[in-house]
Amino acid sequence: MAWHTWWLFAATVFFISASPGPNMLHVMTRSIEHGLAPTIWAMLGCFSAVVCLLAASAAGLTALLVAIPAAFAVLKLAGAAYLIWLGYKAWIAPVADHDDGDAVVAGPGPSRWRLFRNAFSVSISNPKALVFAAAFLPLFLDPTRPQIGQFAVMIATFGVIEFSWYFTYALGGRGLAGWLRSPARRRLFNRVTGGVFVVFGLAIAGTRA
Repeated sequence: MAWHTWWLFAATVFFISASPGPNMLHVMTRSIEHGLAPTIWAMLGCFSAVVCLLAASAAGLTALLVAIPAAFAVLKLAGAAYLIWLGYKAWIAPVADHDDGDAVVAGPGPSRWRLFRNAFSVSISNPKALVFAAAFLPLFLDPTRPQIGQFAVMIATFGVIEFSWYFTYALGGRGLAGWLRSPARRRLFNRVTGGVFVVFGLAIAGTRA
């Protein structure tokens, strides 16, 4: 991959990753609820899933899913259902009825493994990312050079940029945390977040491969 092609790829990925989606929203809400340090495990979960999806796409899994529409449909509906379930859970999430100036929601935080697992599930639940990667990555391939090395460079670049945006959204979440100490604001945020996840789920369920 030539340098000018890599720079074009990196710039494109920068703006694609910046757009808010399920991953960014999940990282931001975890930062609001648990703080920046625990949220790193959620970032790692989303990051691992993105790398897995990109690697699977490069390995040809997308071609298999497209060749077997029923398999893609099952994965798509399962992913959509999971996002809608997350939206429901956010909508009904309990909120403390008093403001003690510290945490918004009382109780111990989840384990690192649970943060990682939940974030991985959010990110991996969208099989359309496979189709997107299959359509996007080949645009920057140089057919005269080995493809495996080029795919590796692109996946690594995508992962680094994506993780950087996770951190940016997590910092934004910490900025919102103080404002969300009000139970009413917190409840409103939970319902807006839940609604957005439901919209993401319905959008995935209603689109074609």
